[in-house]
Amino acid sequence: MERMWSPWRSKYISSFNKPTRRTRRNTSLFAAALKSGDDDRHLIVWRGKLCFVIMNRYPYNSGHLLVVPNRQTADIQDLTVEELADIMQAVQRSIRALDAVMHPQGYNLGANLGKVGGAGVDNHIHFHIVPRWNGDTNFMPVLSDTKVISEDMKSTLKKLRKSFKNDSL
Repeated sequence: MERMWSPWRSKYISSFNKPTRRTRRNTSLFAAALKSGDDDRHLIVWRGKLCFVIMNRYPYNSGHLLVVPNRQTADIQDLTVEELADIMQAVQRSIRALDAVMHPQGYNLGANLGKVGGAGVDNHIHFHIVPRWNGDTNFMPVLSDTKVISEDMKSTLKKLRKSFKNDSL
């Protein structure tokens, strides 16, 4: 592998350490959604004791869910044992709901930690659950940076809420 010397990049990289409008804001968009009480507007599927499930407003696939701790923290190391257990139980419950409603053939599950790790919301940790189907990747993202979502999000929200309600965890 060849390396290219680019000392000007260090100035660009160090610019990420400066506060931006987003990092100066204390309350995350997830904390604001939770506090608002308007679950329909914010696409909140379910509220638990220590975490909640919300639909991703900019989904990778239909049914893309986020499991978010109620307590705002950016660092996974700050989560308590109880919060971690509640989050993992919510992940299981989410997968059961998605299985019942959407019948995916697989899942991507994970978290993007920090801005450099790909977190779009880097001040409140959250875990992604992305349902996957055989052949769900097509030419649209490659040619036009466009995702095709096959169902209205409000319809999916209603179905998932019903499935969560019927799940006796």
